[in-house]
Amino acid sequence: MEPKIICVTPIKNEAWILDRFIQCASLWADHIIIADQNSTDGSQEIARQYPKVTLIENPSPVYDEGARQALLLNAARQIPGDRLIIALDADEMLTANWSTSPEWQQILQAPKGTVLYFQWVNVMPGCASGWLCETKLPFGFVDDGSDHSGQAIHSKRIPLPEKAPLIALQDIRVLHYQYTDWDRMESKQRWYQCWECINNPTKRPIQIYRQYRHMYGVAPSEVQPLKPEWLAEYVEQGVDMTTIQPRAFYYWDRELLDLFSKYGIDRFRKLDVWQADWQEMSQQMGYEWQQGEPLADPRNSFEKSVHAWLKQTQKDSKRWTIRLVQNLLRIFGW
Repeated sequence: MEPKIICVTPIKNEAWILDRFIQCASLWADHIIIADQNSTDGSQEIARQYPKVTLIENPSPVYDEGARQALLLNAARQIPGDRLIIALDADEMLTANWSTSPEWQQILQAPKGTVLYFQWVNVMPGCASGWLCETKLPFGFVDDGSDHSGQAIHSKRIPLPEKAPLIALQDIRVLHYQYTDWDRMESKQRWYQCWECINNPTKRPIQIYRQYRHMYGVAPSEVQPLKPEWLAEYVEQGVDMTTIQPRAFYYWDRELLDLFSKYGIDRFRKLDVWQADWQEMSQQMGYEWQQGEPLADPRNSFEKSVHAWLKQTQKDSKRWTIRLVQNLLRIFGW
């Protein structure tokens, strides 16, 4: 007997793409469990429109991926019977060839405890091209009740039992829409950088830059047209797979202003978060900046030049000459 397919997804202010995500997931999932963390953009109302969705609340005021994964996993395990759990974010869709690929039957027949590894297709603005992530990531699990040990950020989404059987899928992939709205992606990456600065204070500014500006290391030759079969079935079912509606600012921008206010601007001066015009953005969102220091780029000319150099060398960051310069920059607190 085939397992019930359960998609588990955390959200916070994902109205920009939630309709698309649920429409796609509804074609392959028996159940979609969505944990909403205090959304204010209508995400909950969107989720409630779909019969396969079970909406649960994540009331936590802090960012903690491990905690929300435990919440979703516990909810999935309330569904009786054998379970195949696929953990996706709202900006991720299985490629539409799941319906015709022999791999789909392979994973449905996999033994309990099997971990499923998928490869990201990072979709570019315009939704016509993208690049493949170098490594496959564990997005699926044929549930055997194993414990899950998550962490606050960049946590593995599903249990990874020791010596678990695994399937590394070659045909079915995950369409990752994060980069389709480049400004939104930039906003999120700025927030990530500041989160790291506060929560991992021993992490060097260069480490943070290289991790969260990786998209600028993608060579043009790595970007390829999306395969038609990755979208075709969804389009035939009437799902709009291409429309993206950018916004003037995003909720992470307001959260960063709160962090600037709480910790002071100088704390974040060596992070690459100053390409945004924070003064103008605060006025657009009606944010009242009440601190004594001006809401302006605090970097000096040397710090700006370091950021420019980091961006210029992102594609070659593993070369020994680049790493040598990075080690020298540590003397100056980088």
